[in-house]
Amino acid sequence: MRIATWNVNSLRSRIDRVEALLDRHEIDVLALQETKGRADQLPLMGIEARGYDVAVSGVNQWNGVAILSRVGLEDVETGFPGQPGWGEPAEPESRAIGATCGGVRVWSLYVPNGRKPDDPHYVYKLDWYARLREAARGWLDRDTVMVGDWNVCPTDDDVFDVTQFKNSTHVTPAERAAFFALVEDGWVDTVKPHDPSYTYWDYYRQRFERDRGLRIDFLLGSPSLAARVTGAFVDRDERDPAQGTGSPSDHAPVVLDLT
Repeated sequence: MRIATWNVNSLRSRIDRVEALLDRHEIDVLALQETKGRADQLPLMGIEARGYDVAVSGVNQWNGVAILSRVGLEDVETGFPGQPGWGEPAEPESRAIGATCGGVRVWSLYVPNGRKPDDPHYVYKLDWYARLREAARGWLDRDTVMVGDWNVCPTDDDVFDVTQFKNSTHVTPAERAAFFALVEDGWVDTVKPHDPSYTYWDYYRQRFERDRGLRIDFLLGSPSLAARVTGAFVDRDERDPAQGTGSPSDHAPVVLDLT
């Protein structure tokens, strides 16, 4: 079974690349983030024609998550229990969707960015992590994988130059502690032993060409799921502007293989 995650930074802009990725890697389940649209606004016909069932959570041009599966799509859940909200009035955003695919519970997650350490969005981000941790404790006893854009570099090795992020999010002690709290509970970074590559390169100043990236996209598996992992890789070529059709996302897909 092959599961992948990808922040596509607009499914409408990247649909040709998504369809090519499904074909090239023969992916069974693809979790997407930043789909940026309602289900009726997204170009899903080609995906469905390939035999994939699709579950989408999205309301406008911001955020949005989805799961595409050709091994079944059952018990779809939009948002996790206790997911905090944002805005006035505060309401849960389209940042989490779960489904059971081929016997595996898959969560596609788009963790809030946080913006700046002194911004209310940063507080929201930490609360989002804390509430996710509470909910996820109940998922550890089955084959579960939480995948997506986590908007954190857990260690200094996960950022090209940590000194450039001195006053920024993604590397603060509180964010890292929130991520490692999940690891302490039993969640496993399933990809790092196989491929510790960066997964995100800003469009700014040729960051990809200079390999000045971040590792912020993860597939965290429950113990039983992690025991089934046979390999994983970051599809760096998909981030290359010289390859594929149209402009790439600023994230690369991350692919996980299970027995």
